[in-house]
Amino acid sequence: MPFFIEVILPLALPKPFTYAINEAEYGFIKKGMRVAVPFGRNKIYTGLVVDLHQTPPQLYQAKEIHQILDDFPIVTEIQLKHWEWIASYYMCSIGDVYKSAMPSGYLLESETIITSKKDFSINDTQLSDEEYLVYEALQTQSALKIQEVAAILNKKTTLPVINKLIAKNAISLQEEINEKYKPKTIRYIRMQPEFLQEENLSELMEILSRAQKQREAVMYYFQLQAREKKPIAVKHFMEASGATAAVVKSLVDKDIFEEYHIEEDRVQFEKADDSAFGLSPKQQEAFDGIKGSFDKFQVTLLHGITSSGKTEIYIKLIEEFINSGKQVLYLLPEIALTTQLVVRLTAYFGNQVAVFHSKYSNNERIETWQQVLEDSEKAKVIIGARSALFLPFKDLGLIVIDEEHEQTFKQQDPAPRYHARDAAIVLAGMFDAKVLLGSATPGIETYYNATGGKYGYVELKERYGNVMPPEIVLVDLKDKYKRKRMTGHFSDTLNEAIAEALSEDRQVILFQNRRGFSPWVECMTCGHVPQCPQCDVSLTYYKFKNQLRCHYCGYSIANPTHCHQCHSTDLSTKGFGTEQIEMELKELFPTKNVWRMDQDTTRGKFGYEKIIDAFKNREIDILVGTQMLAKGLHFDNVSLVGILNADNMLYQPDFRAFERAFQMMVQVAGRAGRKDVRGKVLIQTYNPLHNIIQQVTDNDYPAMYKEQVYERYNFKYPPFYRLIRLTLRQRDYEKLKDGALWVYNVLSQNLNMPVLGPEEPAISRIRNEYIRTIMIKLPQGNSLGGTKKAIRKILDSFDAVPQYKSIKITVNVDPY
Repeated sequence: MPFFIEVILPLALPKPFTYAINEAEYGFIKKGMRVAVPFGRNKIYTGLVVDLHQTPPQLYQAKEIHQILDDFPIVTEIQLKHWEWIASYYMCSIGDVYKSAMPSGYLLESETIITSKKDFSINDTQLSDEEYLVYEALQTQSALKIQEVAAILNKKTTLPVINKLIAKNAISLQEEINEKYKPKTIRYIRMQPEFLQEENLSELMEILSRAQKQREAVMYYFQLQAREKKPIAVKHFMEASGATAAVVKSLVDKDIFEEYHIEEDRVQFEKADDSAFGLSPKQQEAFDGIKGSFDKFQVTLLHGITSSGKTEIYIKLIEEFINSGKQVLYLLPEIALTTQLVVRLTAYFGNQVAVFHSKYSNNERIETWQQVLEDSEKAKVIIGARSALFLPFKDLGLIVIDEEHEQTFKQQDPAPRYHARDAAIVLAGMFDAKVLLGSATPGIETYYNATGGKYGYVELKERYGNVMPPEIVLVDLKDKYKRKRMTGHFSDTLNEAIAEALSEDRQVILFQNRRGFSPWVECMTCGHVPQCPQCDVSLTYYKFKNQLRCHYCGYSIANPTHCHQCHSTDLSTKGFGTEQIEMELKELFPTKNVWRMDQDTTRGKFGYEKIIDAFKNREIDILVGTQMLAKGLHFDNVSLVGILNADNMLYQPDFRAFERAFQMMVQVAGRAGRKDVRGKVLIQTYNPLHNIIQQVTDNDYPAMYKEQVYERYNFKYPPFYRLIRLTLRQRDYEKLKDGALWVYNVLSQNLNMPVLGPEEPAISRIRNEYIRTIMIKLPQGNSLGGTKKAIRKILDSFDAVPQYKSIKITVNVDPY
């Protein structure tokens, strides 16, 4: 009787692949275990077992698996169910979800090993110089890797040479799987048992009578053991005793010391002794309100103004769930936020906290994965960005989603293009867990659900410690430029406010949502702007590196000294980014320490931490940054926040532009005056009478919500309609145009709902691929599943048309 398993591969395949196994393997393999399986030409992938059965596939011959990689499942059944929901809802393959969800250290790909054939005779065959070099290397070592062949030949492309050697029957290829994860081990020493007995001490001293340094090391070992009464690490012993590695090695060689290794976690946290705190009356009221809401609703929205102390409420709530034996997931929109929050939570919960995000190394992520899978005491609270959602929870009790309105919770590329907030609510439903959404400026869909009775709702209107909300001052840039009261991009009002804050030994945050020195360079003679040759965008100028760079494909050129079009030397930078603001501040306040926080300055693993710690320790006086600064960061000493140009955010080609501008400005304003002194916020704008800017000034969220919901209802946008965006890409402009029109016509004829497009987006070419978008609007009440099936069917038939086969289509469900 044959046995088979269904395996998902980290590839965009429409369904799992079937592989043959023997009876012994059938008895051992379980769902959620990884297996190495062949796929395609000589390639081996790490697949995940999702089913076992005895029905052979109808359309192909099932290959046998290469090897079993696990002794027990590393993915749970609930995880698989959740992945299937993500694949179905966001219209992608389950292989895409699997690839995105697993730490890449678990996704082993095979390595090609080259070996020589025994029956090959060099006398019978003529080899070229390059082929002979590879053949000669194989005579001195049994096997070569592709990288080693490239090094021998001193060239990147080695495949033609390898293929010729295969054709001449000189070599054979094999695929080998290597485990990427290696546990961290610490080297320890201990005294051999016979030397611990008093009668043998004189014998020990006799052995070491001529080795002064070794005798001193042994004497120090006895003192250390008596004092610490715990295993002694070699590193600690050497630092404390001053013994060298050679001394320790000699004592091990003489069988006086015995060496052994203990596995240790790469990331460990310690609890602070002074971490206890109590809730204020308003916080306690909100805390009780959340618990009462959880009795009626699975999801509750905590709408608390900035600096109202939402984190303290989360901590007390997490404590209750941990004490009842449950796991808690704490999701944050940015890694920058994770840095500060980890310090606060580990001070309170100690080593019960685990962290999971993309700046952690592969090994660190695998350790967190294993701790969560084992329901370890070290992973009762998991803090992370959206990828933490995919961890193998055993007993999830609560998910806290802080700053739930943030657009970074939505993954844009690659697939799965999921929204972490919505996927977390579905995951919580599978565990019968509770979800707490927290924000000072909730997303319009969330607020709509809360006021419509779908979610629970709790409000917190008072800042912690009765601190006054910041004073918001509008600066009219039109008027300031007219009266010549501008220094660079700083109005006299902002300049004076910064000087005043610094004189009082306070810190300042300045917000400009554009990185680089300036967004483009323009020739003042002919108006030419240097463009990226591969994308439809102008190149951003970076003064520090003296180059122009594309933010989409990474293309860069040296800053031109003359116009490429008319050779004029009259070039001018237009617009401004964080780099230009930083330079202007250094000229205005030369004695002060100015720092910049954007994607360019936080590339390393500890990039965020270094800047945040330096600012918290008051080493930085003025911090300039992009939207990274806007979210949930807590600094006691900031008294002034400046928004350099509010209009940038307002006029974006997006139905959420006004909502996002309001959220961004309120969040940035919330960084000011969080402790003793009332903060001040200066907003520079050309349009101080704009509705959104007035609503930010009054902190009037209900007015903004009412206005935006009215517009969304009229123009058929969420929360009244769901959106599905199709993006078509192709290098051939005409072929893309025809293909997009074909898709649009078929969708319009088959779907009884609004279909918009095909439209060129604001940036209509990236990496030499032209882009067209089609938007489908699904009214509430329409069958979502049925509509998606119809769309999938149309896209499959589009793929079957030969001339359109090369057009790439990506589907983005809820693309906002």
